[in-house]
Amino acid sequence: MDGMTANDLSHVVEADRAHVWHHLIQHKPFETGEPRIIVEGKGMRVWDQHGKEHLDAVAGGVWTVNVGYGRESIADAVRDQILKMNFFGGTVGTIPGALFAEKLIEKMPGMTRVYYANSGSEANEKAFKMVRQIAHKRYGGKKTKILYRDRDYHGSTLATMSAGGQEERNAQYGPFAPDFIRVPHCMEYRKHEQDGAPDQNYGEWAANQIEEVILREGPDTVGALCLEPVTAGGGVITPPEGYWERVQEICTKYDILLHIDEVVCGMGRTGVWFGYQNYGVQPDIVTMAKGVASGYAAISCCVTSEKVFDLFKDDHTDPMNYFRDISTFGGCTAGPAAALENMRILEDENLLDNTLVMGERLVANLNALAEKHKVIGDVRGKGLFCGAELVSDRDSKDPVHEKMVGQVVADCMAQGVIIGATNRSVPGKNNTLCFSPPLIATANDIDEITTAVDGALGRVFG
Repeated sequence: MDGMTANDLSHVVEADRAHVWHHLIQHKPFETGEPRIIVEGKGMRVWDQHGKEHLDAVAGGVWTVNVGYGRESIADAVRDQILKMNFFGGTVGTIPGALFAEKLIEKMPGMTRVYYANSGSEANEKAFKMVRQIAHKRYGGKKTKILYRDRDYHGSTLATMSAGGQEERNAQYGPFAPDFIRVPHCMEYRKHEQDGAPDQNYGEWAANQIEEVILREGPDTVGALCLEPVTAGGGVITPPEGYWERVQEICTKYDILLHIDEVVCGMGRTGVWFGYQNYGVQPDIVTMAKGVASGYAAISCCVTSEKVFDLFKDDHTDPMNYFRDISTFGGCTAGPAAALENMRILEDENLLDNTLVMGERLVANLNALAEKHKVIGDVRGKGLFCGAELVSDRDSKDPVHEKMVGQVVADCMAQGVIIGATNRSVPGKNNTLCFSPPLIATANDIDEITTAVDGALGRVFG
């Protein structure tokens, strides 16, 4: 460190380049260039090692920092808690674990139990294990199949990738776990690519495609259906009208557990506490992570109904009857301590209402850009979770090349605005710009985001 000034981060950059294996990125360019280091964040803004300021329109790059950066009250809550009691394995309880579970369940009518874990992938693994154990306990080992949807994403472990509807994310990682069965997507904008899709009542038709898979596989073999309320990395796909109502009917008809993955949509991202609450459905299992503590501590939750919970204590004399699972870091108290304060902020600052108002502004701004730039084929979104799909021709809906999408993202970055894009997901269709700013966004923030996109589209596509 000799010779460094207080603001000289050259040693940090070199240590990162020499030793850190980053997520989701090719490292070859770092042999001649340098990795980006995010040094500080405050509100909606972050600063890199060169002191350059960026407006963050993707909440930490991966839809996480819902309440924004630099929240001293969350840091204080975590510090106070870990000094008192930082960790104990989940076979016992903790004060923040009990209090956050109580607070969370208040927001989720019909749900009653919270299983703590460490990440969204892990929470989904827990749900899958519950489904499999129920199959063996109650259905003679038959109802083991778990349905998942084309374009949906549920995590990066081998089991969650087995339920992954994105071919590029799964490529080169097989073989995968058995009895995970794909169902078609419900993307109305691309219904022309689905045989038999109607012009009217597409949502009901799309849900009926799930029933066809169930009948093909055999209803007595299907234990659960796992869906995102709004598909995230697969293209920010909002469900068509009539879809979720029919999904609920199908699950009830065939005694199939409905597992909703709220890892991205949960904690206000769509303007309600959980995305499924936009659509009037009642799940059996809900998983969440990301915005639960806004990235201030690692936490995920697998939440179930009492009906599901009761299946694991019906015979207390059987030593194999309970849910024989543990998540080591599900015993950390920092997560629920941060989550409690995170939820207080969401409530006290009326951030769900702000999400609805700013989400309307973001969609309106993107639709205005679509009037100007023919490359925008479709604008989709719910709350502050929006996407703009880029196409080379609006009639054919042919996607633009993903390299050009990357150029738009890079141009915005150069302007000091961080946006996202679908990538390494669906072959040939990584063509959607993604927007998920912190829920504290103001009208000026939203306008700054879309102004940057306007300039980038003009420079990249003319």
